[in-house]
Amino acid sequence: MRLVFAASSGGHYEQLMMLKPLMERHDSCVVTEKTSYNAKSDIRTYYMVQVNRKEILFIPKMIINSFRAVRIIFKEKPDAIICTGVLAMIPLCLIGKMKGCKLIYLESFAKVTSATLSGKLLYKYADRFYVQWESMLDIFPNAVYKGGIY
Repeated sequence: MRLVFAASSGGHYEQLMMLKPLMERHDSCVVTEKTSYNAKSDIRTYYMVQVNRKEILFIPKMIINSFRAVRIIFKEKPDAIICTGVLAMIPLCLIGKMKGCKLIYLESFAKVTSATLSGKLLYKYADRFYVQWESMLDIFPNAVYKGGIY
């Protein structure tokens, strides 16, 4: 099975790295943002442009990330994308979904009583949507709760 693991830098990336045993069992790559955060992985890694929805260059950066996503999807040919968010990963998830990939989304451990914006959007498209707090089932009733990944 070919898997793409996707997350922004920082805490979302750290959560994604909790799934490293799964990465090592399959043909996997990681997609993250290129930032000053030093994302360390011995897994094949691709980089997206960091995006902030309030900045003036939001749309051009999302277009760049969309082109990068297409390139990654066509090169890697994943069976599934496993994502912990956020904004820079949305093009990858949606383009992958359009190309026939399964989408598995893991809502942030930090979200106990409210949803992330990425989670709200990708909940509609995810084949499997996981929450790490039982209280989040009130927000995402079709999600799967299995506890935290830490």
